[in-house]
Amino acid sequence: MAHGEPAQALLHLLRRSSSTSTSLLAHRRPHVALAAATARVRSGTLTPEDAHSLFDELLLQATPVPQRALNGFLAALVRAPASAACSDGLSLAVALFSRMSRGHGPPVLSPTVHTYGILLDCCCRARHPDLALAFFARFLTAGIKANSLIVNTLLKVLCQAKRTDEAADVLLHRMPHLGCVPNAISYNTVIKGLCDGSRSQHALELLRMMAKQEAGCSPDVVSYTTVIHGFLKEGKFSTASNLFHEMVQQGVVPDVVTYSSMIDALCKRGRSREARQILDCVILKGLKPNIVTYSTMLHGYAKEGRLVDMNNLYNLMIGRGVVPNQYVFNILINAQAKCGLVDEAFLIFQDMQKQGVKPDVVTYLAMIYVYCRKGKMNDAIEQFNQMINMGVPPNVQIYGCLIQGYCTHGDLVRAKELVHEMKEKGIHYPGIMFFNSIINSLCKEGRVTDAQDIFDFMKHIGEKPDVIMFSSLIDGYCLVGKMQKACRVHDDMVSVGIQPNAITYSTLIDGYFKAGMVDAALTLFKEMSAKPETLTYNIIMDGLFKAGRTVAAKEKFHEIVKSGVRLSIDTYNIVLSGLCKNGCADEAIMLFKKLRAMNLKFDIRTLNIIIDAMFNVGKTEQAKNLFAAIPAKGLVPTVVTYTTMMSNLIEKGLVEEADNIFSSMETSGCAPDSRLLNIVTRKLLKKGEIVRAISYMSRLDGKGMSLEASTTSQLISLFSSQGIYHKHKDLLPARYQFFEGDIHS
Repeated sequence: MAHGEPAQALLHLLRRSSSTSTSLLAHRRPHVALAAATARVRSGTLTPEDAHSLFDELLLQATPVPQRALNGFLAALVRAPASAACSDGLSLAVALFSRMSRGHGPPVLSPTVHTYGILLDCCCRARHPDLALAFFARFLTAGIKANSLIVNTLLKVLCQAKRTDEAADVLLHRMPHLGCVPNAISYNTVIKGLCDGSRSQHALELLRMMAKQEAGCSPDVVSYTTVIHGFLKEGKFSTASNLFHEMVQQGVVPDVVTYSSMIDALCKRGRSREARQILDCVILKGLKPNIVTYSTMLHGYAKEGRLVDMNNLYNLMIGRGVVPNQYVFNILINAQAKCGLVDEAFLIFQDMQKQGVKPDVVTYLAMIYVYCRKGKMNDAIEQFNQMINMGVPPNVQIYGCLIQGYCTHGDLVRAKELVHEMKEKGIHYPGIMFFNSIINSLCKEGRVTDAQDIFDFMKHIGEKPDVIMFSSLIDGYCLVGKMQKACRVHDDMVSVGIQPNAITYSTLIDGYFKAGMVDAALTLFKEMSAKPETLTYNIIMDGLFKAGRTVAAKEKFHEIVKSGVRLSIDTYNIVLSGLCKNGCADEAIMLFKKLRAMNLKFDIRTLNIIIDAMFNVGKTEQAKNLFAAIPAKGLVPTVVTYTTMMSNLIEKGLVEEADNIFSSMETSGCAPDSRLLNIVTRKLLKKGEIVRAISYMSRLDGKGMSLEASTTSQLISLFSSQGIYHKHKDLLPARYQFFEGDIHS
């Protein structure tokens, strides 16, 4: 019945319904009728017509309605989930309340502060702050005395409406005028509102007021935890950490939620060891971490690939009686899947089902991913079929994973069938970025024919290739030396209106250089419509030097410098290395000195190049001085640096100095690699330093490294029956002893 209809219509309705079962009040007291109606609300059988009928009769009878029963009915109504009988309890409660406030005759239905509190709270829960504020305005107009409960709800409503400044004003200035004193709940409500709005510093100021007893109440664990969480959400970890320690010093005991926030923040920063220390502290204090705490820690371990720690923590969690949920199992399965551990992932998957936890699309995606990664496509499809049978609909990620798996492992026909299946089921294609990834991967593996097949299929289904996809396909043809086809792709690209970018041109230019087509590369560089990038210049310089066109390379370099282009250290390293490899070490050293005068910041590769150049032109002392100055330049020698120094020192006959360099390398914690030990062994053998050479061979043997073919060849030549060191063959390690002129390794 519409509100405000004439009384005759109301009486007609009452007469029509008085003899039926919808009369909830007949022969019963109001509180009994309200209790029965409340029970029907909770069982989902009370209709709006029944509720209005009840209020019709309540408004007409003379006995005041018990407020507790009325408030209980309204509270049940607004909190009830939608049902077949009533789809919107909140709207119904508002309609009934409006009738109460406009009631004619004796005030048998008078809303109290508790009635308004219920309505405000429920509007807040239903995310209707404007309606809640309207109710509060009506409450003030009614002249009912406020209490802390309703004002605290008002604060919550204001914060929900993003009006935190007004909430703070009510908290600090208006509550006394409303006749109530702010309590910890009042402050915590506004503190949370500020933190939710990324204003944790303002929230901290309120907390400080509480701590200084300026607020009439002290901050509790909720106050501190809320602000700590706010700072963590804003990425201010050090501030949050300091507040956590302050909280403990103030005698406020952190709870599981506080600790969980800190554990989550540490895990997100890859600091799972520190997070675990906090978790262990929680357990030692007798607190019981919940499923959220454990899952956060498990996820932290999973992200860092610390699977042993993750599995141990899972076992601890089970041992402490915490039952794993779907999210926990997904963390475990995903972690194993990302590491390619098929069997381990499957065992957890089985355990999940045994414990009655239903896998979801995330679970199946992890399982399908690991099978696809390992090329077990039959197992992947078996999982796919199982998920459908279990009523879990596959999404675009599931299909994308399978399509990529089939493409990677050579079954393009099945991949295309899955794309068509997606279309039939109304699932959108994975998108251009997905196909880009597949084509790029195939091209990098040298499977450019397959990449072209996917490219053509993608166009067939209506997807439009972008500049990235065209560039990937061009790169694929360049990698296999098919420059004519690479150029054709470039032409097709232009013909469909897509302009090549600097990467496209750089890819083609690099392909020309690698195919020995230097002039074609230079011609294309001149014809570029896109502005060259540093990568383009690097390719040009490297290509010219490798082709032995040193003069052209130097001219191009000076041309680039004069044009004012800002070059990177990578470009200078290419030029310095190119000069050295083309017999221009002196020029390289001169250029290095010019760059040093310009205060250009070098990297360790630059110094490696110049140290080698100085040795090559006989500037041994300068090379040694430059090596000694590396730490002062804020750089750290690499294994390449040590290899350069040792090989050149041995060449110059300074074998003891070379040994000293090796000792300093080991002291610094830089491990020698196979290349260094092989080069040093060959150099020493060439110099006749047999004992020293054998010492380095033993290091190779001790580290499980192998001799390179050139080292083996040299050993056979020197220690075989016709070799000049044949009489010293017994000094060699056992595995390198000769029998009948052969070396066994």
